[in-house]
Amino acid sequence: MTAPAQYPLRPFLLGDTMALRELFAQSIEELTREDYDEEQRLAWVSAAEDAQAFSRRLAEMLTLVVQVEGEYLGFAALQDNKTIDMLYVHPYYAGEGVGTALVTALEKIAAARGSEVLSVDASDTAESFFGRLGYEPVRRNTVPCDEQWLSNTTMMKRLKPAASSTTAPAGRQ
Repeated sequence: MTAPAQYPLRPFLLGDTMALRELFAQSIEELTREDYDEEQRLAWVSAAEDAQAFSRRLAEMLTLVVQVEGEYLGFAALQDNKTIDMLYVHPYYAGEGVGTALVTALEKIAAARGSEVLSVDASDTAESFFGRLGYEPVRRNTVPCDEQWLSNTTMMKRLKPAASSTTAPAGRQ
């Protein structure tokens, strides 16, 4: 197995808002076509129509951004150190390790902050991705979104405790 791709991660800045709104819309429109119809995708995208509300939502969580040479590749947000609230990757970079890098970073941060379990309401499109990362399905959901109903799956993963700065020596056998 090859090592996951390394991408530079940084915190969300208010100046990222417009580019991340565009990435959000492109990701939904292009990557979820097989799982959601046009009306559902349009309703989902409408969640970012209000730029101020979208920016506030990202700022209220720990949001990480991958940006390389000025191009936005993806972003992910951790809510209350226990829930991955958002994970969106630009369609050109889907399958290139951007999502894995973002989720792995959020898992490490959550574990370092004492969380034992991380959850996500994974879209039907993202369910297999999270499954490959060790998330287990807990329940199916149907949620209202701008007069449409979208299905997703709540998934959970038990996190490994953060490594402590002191470790006990291994016992002899």
